[in-house]
Amino acid sequence: MRKRDFLAAGLGLSAGLAASALLQPAFGQQAPAAAAPAPGRGRVQTARARTTKLFMAPGLYPNALAAAPDGLWIGQQKMTAQVARDWNQPMPTDRDEAAWLVDWNNGRLQKTVMTHCRNTSGMAWGNNNVWMAANDAPYGIFQVDLNGRELSHRQIPLSLDGNGGGCHGLQWDNGKLWIAALRLGGALRVDPVTWVPEAFIPVASQEKPRLHDITIDGNGDLWVITGTNATSYAEARPGMNKYDGKTGRLLMTVDFEPNSCDPHGLAFHNGKFYSCDAGDHPGWKEKESPTSGWIFTIDLV
Repeated sequence: MRKRDFLAAGLGLSAGLAASALLQPAFGQQAPAAAAPAPGRGRVQTARARTTKLFMAPGLYPNALAAAPDGLWIGQQKMTAQVARDWNQPMPTDRDEAAWLVDWNNGRLQKTVMTHCRNTSGMAWGNNNVWMAANDAPYGIFQVDLNGRELSHRQIPLSLDGNGGGCHGLQWDNGKLWIAALRLGGALRVDPVTWVPEAFIPVASQEKPRLHDITIDGNGDLWVITGTNATSYAEARPGMNKYDGKTGRLLMTVDFEPNSCDPHGLAFHNGKFYSCDAGDHPGWKEKESPTSGWIFTIDLV
C-alpha cells in the first residue's frame, strides 16, 4: 500500500461526512494520540481479552469474517508479489480469491464464491451479496452475488487521485457499509448504493497505529481490531477499540493477553466475538503465529 498523508480537515462536503478529526496519517505512520473525552462524558474503559480456537478455515490465508443467517463467511487472502518475494514463494497462478461460507459450530464448508478481489483484508455480508475489500491493486471494494457475478467494484471515497488505497475491514449495518480505510486511518461509513461517505471515526493512534476488521455488537456499538507495527509474533500487542454507535465516541480499549491468536477479521454473532488468524502478517515470517489459519472466539476478561 502506498503511504500518503490525507488532508481533509475543514472539508465542506455535501455528502455530510461526520468526523471530529479528518487529518489522519497513512497506514503504518505515527498517529497522534486519541483525544481525551470531554468533561462529563465518561472515561474510556479498559479491558483484557483471551482467545479460544474453534476450527481451521477451509484454506489459507483467512483474513476476513462476516456473520450471515446461514453461517460464517470467511474471506481468503492470497499473497501479493511483495509477500511472495519476502517468503521466497511462487505467486499463485490464479489470483482470484474465495469467500467461504462455513458452519458456525464445526467449520464445515457450505459454499464457495470466487471473486476478483486481491489480497482480501475484510469482507461483509449484506443485501444477499458478499462485499470483499482489496488490500492490493486494483484496490477497492468488490460486490459479488452468490453466483460469483461481480456487481460493482468501487474505490474507497475521498482520494484525490482516484485510488482509494488499502482496506482492512468491512461491516454491513442497517443498509450501510463501514470500511476500515487505511489511507484515512479510521472507519468510514458509506451508502452502498450511492457510494456517498456519511460518517468517519478516527481509529489509528500513536500506541496502536494499525487497524483491522470492524463489527457491530448487539447494542449497535462499533468494534475495531487494532495493533502495533510489531515485526514478529512475540512482539505483537493486538487490541480492540469500542465506539459508541450513535456518537462515535471511544468507549473502551482492549488488550489481548500474551500468546493469544493473532486477530485479523472480526464478527459478532449470538453475543460472541469471532476472529481469524490469517498467518499472513506484514513484516512477519509466513505462518509465524502458532494459530495461523484458525477461526477463534474472543472473550473479554
